[in-house]
Amino acid sequence: MNPLTDTDASTDFPRLLQQHRGVLMKVAGTYAWHPDDRDDLVQEIATQLWRAWPDYDPARPFSTWMYRIALNVAISHVRSRTRGMQPEAWHEDHHDLADPRAHDHEGRQHVDLLYRFIQAQPPLDRALLLLYLEDHSYREMADVLGLSETNVATKIGRLKQRLRQEL
Repeated sequence: MNPLTDTDASTDFPRLLQQHRGVLMKVAGTYAWHPDDRDDLVQEIATQLWRAWPDYDPARPFSTWMYRIALNVAISHVRSRTRGMQPEAWHEDHHDLADPRAHDHEGRQHVDLLYRFIQAQPPLDRALLLLYLEDHSYREMADVLGLSETNVATKIGRLKQRLRQEL
């Protein structure tokens, strides 16, 4: 049961959603590369957050709860959209996500390789990479993804090793 009153709940949700809008954009940008798909995914995540809002426990961090729902929606989105699709097809729109700070050719190549690596990973590994690149602790990643800290550490270690091998 949400201890917030109905009035508080109706005003807190939009404020918290706006305050953490960056989470929505990062998750959607990691799982959908075409601008229209990203917009649709952001909308779907926001809808699912609103539906789940009555079950939110304000004693826990909003961002952890939000990440968990956003990543679950995004992973479902990827699974439904990529059935039967070849991994190469996932890359066609990665160029509009490239880091604008990478002006030099070599820097741009590194960014492109990183995006290709991320896009080629299974959805759970993409979620781990997103959280890791945002400097979340293993404990936070475990809370968001419903994994043990040991499992997170193991998976991150394996992802780092694969990244070193591919780049």
